[in-house]
Amino acid sequence: MPQQLNPRIAYFSMEIAVDPRFPSYAGGLGVLAGDMLRSAADFGLPIVGVTLLCRKGYFRQILDEQGRQTEAPEEWRPETVLELAEPTVSVTLEGRRVSLRAWRYWIQGNAGRQVPVYLLDSNLPENEARDKTLTDILYGGDEYHRLCQEVVLGVGGVRMLRALGYHKIDRFHMNEGHSALLGLALLEERIDGSNAVTASEEDIEAVRHQCIFTTHTPVPAGQDQFPADLVQRVLGSDWLAALASTGCCLDGVLNMTYLGLRLSRYINGVAMHHGEVSHGMFPNYPVHAITNGVHAVTWTAKPFQELFDMHIPEWRRDNLYLRYAVGISIGEIQWAHARAKRELLNRIRAMTGVSLTENVFTIGFGRRATAYKRADFLFTDLSMLLRIREHSGPFQVIYGGKAHPRDEEGKAIIQRVFQAAKSLHGQIAIVYLENYDMQWARFLTSGVDLWLNTPHRPYEASGTSGMKAALNGVPSLSVRDGWWIEGHFEGKTGWSIGFDEDPEQHEVEIASLYEKLEHVILPMFYQHPEEYGEVMRSVIALNSSFFNTQRMVSQYLINAYLPAEVHSREEVHAK
Repeated sequence: MPQQLNPRIAYFSMEIAVDPRFPSYAGGLGVLAGDMLRSAADFGLPIVGVTLLCRKGYFRQILDEQGRQTEAPEEWRPETVLELAEPTVSVTLEGRRVSLRAWRYWIQGNAGRQVPVYLLDSNLPENEARDKTLTDILYGGDEYHRLCQEVVLGVGGVRMLRALGYHKIDRFHMNEGHSALLGLALLEERIDGSNAVTASEEDIEAVRHQCIFTTHTPVPAGQDQFPADLVQRVLGSDWLAALASTGCCLDGVLNMTYLGLRLSRYINGVAMHHGEVSHGMFPNYPVHAITNGVHAVTWTAKPFQELFDMHIPEWRRDNLYLRYAVGISIGEIQWAHARAKRELLNRIRAMTGVSLTENVFTIGFGRRATAYKRADFLFTDLSMLLRIREHSGPFQVIYGGKAHPRDEEGKAIIQRVFQAAKSLHGQIAIVYLENYDMQWARFLTSGVDLWLNTPHRPYEASGTSGMKAALNGVPSLSVRDGWWIEGHFEGKTGWSIGFDEDPEQHEVEIASLYEKLEHVILPMFYQHPEEYGEVMRSVIALNSSFFNTQRMVSQYLINAYLPAEVHSREEVHAK
């Protein structure tokens, strides 16, 4: 067994993308969690990750010729890639004992240091059939199933860490509200296993002292909420009373975001603007901001890795050195990008049979298919797209992204992209990548010429896909929301869509999108390739040197993990 680092920090996330070989993630939240732990391993940070096993993954996306999505399990065998940890623990659901075990995965850092991640599994022979499947499907099932999963993650996760011998952990980081029930497990520890309902205000304050909460959701509808009667059924009356004593049960509903807020001494959003939006949603709490990043080595394509190794050999150890990409010649950057683009198009041809053209301007869009991300926004006016093609040059578009199985609007958006592709067939090539995952994301973000992002403001908390593209010299064309407010320098790192002050966004934004494509971006790409190369070089130097998880983890370390006291109780928890 690799040597452990005697962790002092536990990082809880419902999903963590630790390895492309198994689907322990659904999308951006899990990829971010994995990138964070990869940078923690690079640093040798004393941290341990906790998540769910998800034997059947999130789901395998199947798209028919009309773009209709169906789902299938993405089954895998944990024993082929993970090691089984020895202890078992249990949680109580509806009065019955549910046993849990954990599978361990070691994230390898760049200097031989390692971080363990434990994936909780309820598929044990002593459990009832319904409980064996609790950790099968990520975000699967109904409210009851989801609440049971969150008990497994939060309460079971704390108990598993203690059973594994991690007794010195003094920081518990909740990545979103899914794991917020860990606070009850910590309260139980404070009062020697008695029920948390007997916890004093002093006990609650001691738990707050240990906890950090990161919120990713800028809208109330995105927060996990459970009816009080369901909570009582699953956890019992005493635990419901304990939750009510924290003030997180409002109008007969347990709000997991409020539980995370009330039991944490440090709270942050995931971009500067998102921090402001979140503080407006939760005015009684000082919501700080630590802008997301991506793990630079993971998301830099091989041609750019080789280029950076040649010119900036320190970049792997210290991502800030990417600032010196300004010294790399434009020709070398264009050559590396051409290799990455060729790799992407070759893989698309091999997987789909569609042949895209290397010298044609290529736009990429890879996001979860849901209403606010507006994947079909580009196709608002097909006649305008044809005019742009005629006047400014040809272009082709590559899409990827899954809709949640219960998100009918998200599924409809995928179908609208397929419909646009059929309408434009023979004039503008459009490909939708089925079952978009980490592997496809690596190729797409590095191989396109422009990254498109069209969220409905202010619903983009941060976004990290454009950061991945930036590592590979791919500029963005994006609505100014989330991270792009910080990363946007017009004509230097990419281009903005619309204007911040417009109350009626749609018409202005679509006009801006088409205007930038027709009069700025395509003419520069085809008529002034040296200028486009300048933008590619700038996006590496300006954005990749900052929007990485190395910087992000450093900020968590300085602002959230290390200080004995971040703020006074009076400041953090309004009376």
